[in-house]
Amino acid sequence: MSHLCFLCQRCSQALKLSHSMEPSQEPGASMPISAQGETRETQEGGPPSKEEANLENLQDGAFCRTPHPPSGAMALDYSNFTLLGKLEPWRSLDSIQKTIRGSSDILSGETEVDHPLCVDCTDRLLEVLDIELAITESDVQNYKRCLETRKRVTEDETEMLQEKLKDMELEEARLLQEAAEMEKNQERVAADLEAAQAETKMLEQQEEQYWKDYSQLKWQQLELHEELSSVEMRLQYAQIQWNQLEKTDIFNATFEIWQDGPLTIINNFRLGRLPTVPVCWNEINAAWGQTALLLLALANTIGLEFQRYRLFPCGNHSYLRSLIDDCAELPLFSSGKQNVFLHNKFDQAMMAFLDCMQQFKEAAERGESALCLPYKIHVKKGLMEDPGSSRGFYSIRTHLNTEEDWTKALKLMLINFKCSLTWVSLRYGRK
Repeated sequence: MSHLCFLCQRCSQALKLSHSMEPSQEPGASMPISAQGETRETQEGGPPSKEEANLENLQDGAFCRTPHPPSGAMALDYSNFTLLGKLEPWRSLDSIQKTIRGSSDILSGETEVDHPLCVDCTDRLLEVLDIELAITESDVQNYKRCLETRKRVTEDETEMLQEKLKDMELEEARLLQEAAEMEKNQERVAADLEAAQAETKMLEQQEEQYWKDYSQLKWQQLELHEELSSVEMRLQYAQIQWNQLEKTDIFNATFEIWQDGPLTIINNFRLGRLPTVPVCWNEINAAWGQTALLLLALANTIGLEFQRYRLFPCGNHSYLRSLIDDCAELPLFSSGKQNVFLHNKFDQAMMAFLDCMQQFKEAAERGESALCLPYKIHVKKGLMEDPGSSRGFYSIRTHLNTEEDWTKALKLMLINFKCSLTWVSLRYGRK
């Protein structure tokens, strides 16, 4: 046995209907479905009655949802409901017609549905409606006050307000125009700002490049300053050395001549020998090499070129070359094994050396500041003259001569060289 059932359109819960909404059932109205079918079949094929058509339509729409337009501004479709179940065939025609009429009134909006919603949804709906009612009443009160205020306004005030409204409209138009101009100015300022930012970026890049160049130039400046300081220090040191060299006598610094008793020493080499002071011949030869170098340096200083001999200072193997006797070489060194009965080449070399020394003396005696040697030279005889000595003359040769006299002649020769060094240093040393 089925019956009608309604659902709440908000929470979809089944509604419990009141007794007034339930259709009445009469005991005599119950009929079996087969009996009703037989009744319809006995009607000799005529058209069905109005009640039967309504019954069929109602049965067909028993499960349909019937839309109902919402009332007011609420979006809650509380008037929609669902009809569940089937009509029982044994209900009376009167009850069926009553149900159809009630449903038609509900669908047409001529009557209100007693229970479209459940109690909780209805309470919430009523709260929403109360809030809307309060808002509507407030709006109504505001409208009333506005109407009352408008009635109290006079014509003068109306004109004044209209003029004020016009002024405000003009002011609004002016402000809109200013706003448009401000927008244009803003666009122009934005463009200028973008250009300024681009220029600023370019200037920053240039500044960065300038700083890099400045740093590089500063570094170069520091390097050049350090190099300049170093050059100045070297120049100062060179100037000091130059001043010392100017004060230094190059000949006296290069050729040192002094006496050690009967022997004379040149650059730590003894020239000569005695029976009591046996000097090896290698040292004597080296001393002759230093003496030959001294004579050649003196000649070059005054610009002298020897006429008959050419001097070749070669240490302890120095020699002279004759320019008149088939370029014969005269050794200015000896091993000490000369034959006393022969006129040896060592003696010839020493006599040629005296000849070169005499040429230097004669060249140095020319001019204003002439050279004056303390001991005279006799080239042809190979003698050195000592005016203060009892004997007077000393031979430069070793042939038929004693070691004492030979050493004495060498000593007088070196003393003449020392005087020549002093003269050359005074005359040519500062040039």
